[in-house]
Amino acid sequence: MSRSRSLYQCQSCGASFAKWQGQCGDCGEWNTIVETPQAAAKAGGLGARGWTGVDELALARLDAVERERGWRSPVGIGELDRVLGGGLVQGSVVLIGGDPGIGKSTLLLQAIAALAGRLRGIYVSGEESLAQLAARAERLGIELGTIECLAQTRLEAIIGVLERERPALAVIDSIQTIWSEALTAAPGSVSQVRECAAELVRFAKTRGVAVILVGHVTKEGGIAGPRVLEHMVDAVLYFEGESGSRLRVLRALKNRFGPVNELGVFAMGDKGLREVPNPSALFLAGRAERAPGSVVMVSREGTRPLLIEVQALVDESPLPSPRRLALGLDGTRLAMLLAVLHRHGGLAVFSQDVFVNLVGGLRVAETAADLAVVLAVASSFRDRAVAKDLAVFGEVGLSGEIRPVAHGEERIREARQHGFSSLLLPKANLPRKAPAGIRLVGVERLREALDAAFS
Repeated sequence: MSRSRSLYQCQSCGASFAKWQGQCGDCGEWNTIVETPQAAAKAGGLGARGWTGVDELALARLDAVERERGWRSPVGIGELDRVLGGGLVQGSVVLIGGDPGIGKSTLLLQAIAALAGRLRGIYVSGEESLAQLAARAERLGIELGTIECLAQTRLEAIIGVLERERPALAVIDSIQTIWSEALTAAPGSVSQVRECAAELVRFAKTRGVAVILVGHVTKEGGIAGPRVLEHMVDAVLYFEGESGSRLRVLRALKNRFGPVNELGVFAMGDKGLREVPNPSALFLAGRAERAPGSVVMVSREGTRPLLIEVQALVDESPLPSPRRLALGLDGTRLAMLLAVLHRHGGLAVFSQDVFVNLVGGLRVAETAADLAVVLAVASSFRDRAVAKDLAVFGEVGLSGEIRPVAHGEERIREARQHGFSSLLLPKANLPRKAPAGIRLVGVERLREALDAAFS
């Protein structure tokens, strides 16, 4: 008889250890290692089994491979279709993560209802009962007869129902609640999450069923469980949003069928999530007439430009080490920009507390936000407001130069469409022909930008 043994696995990254320890040596997390029973491997290994069937395998040239063209169907929710790259693809597996209560289940119920009549979808709930799902759908104003649901957590039963019904779409909410009777580990453990997800991916690819997995998130904001889960799926979508805010942002971090880092913007209301086709107007709503420390930047997320207000507050610090806090931006880059502002702009903020915030709870990682951040800090430090009809974009280099960024003409059009009469931008981004209705001010150095913004 084969003897079973135990390994100790990290519930954060999936690393295995021979004995228990307080901290995972791979990911550095504390108190995430638990004991996991393992079945002993059969004697013999690969050498005993041999390479059976290898002689029958043949290589193929790509030009001789028959390309299969599966269906691709828009969901019917514009912002969700934008993030997915145009709609759901046959046999694709999509992983959606987000904080509890941010709207993942609400969006997926609305998606299945929007697809009703065109594609059949089944909603598999491992967290809520059928009565709770019915109450939620009724509250959202969804016709209850259009939604087919299954309350089940056992993987074998779920795949059996999907094999029998053969829907076009299956929603699994959530993957952390699904368990397989082939494993002895508890639901939500690394082995259960990994093997259940792998079996669902295998089912999606062989049966041509689009599968959407809902994943829990950790306190750091990442999807709970092993990182291999994100590598197995075709698309990874994250819900973002500030607590207490109606604004929700769905961001694509990985997508094999569309652009990466694409954004979908929603507003949470009494009837569920409502798409926002013009997010720039929403981000600028309620902006003050002229307030020191406020600058509008032209960012670009995914395939479209966005106008976002950057706010900065600079105040004398009572602490020996002044605070630097950036919400929606990289804090390390903020420290670098403050050093450039001191060296090449002549503004000494080393004894000041500096707080920078992107209005609306959006997160921006591109360097085109540098110039807006620097001007917002300078505006608050000098207590002088920039013109309300001024928008900016550009990257700031360590030597004080203003460097060009990609898609400059699209940013110019976005600023002009929203009524901005002046745009401060890198000189290298100036178009050959100046567009009508907006004044473009090209700058090459940080001092030029400060003089142009406060003249």
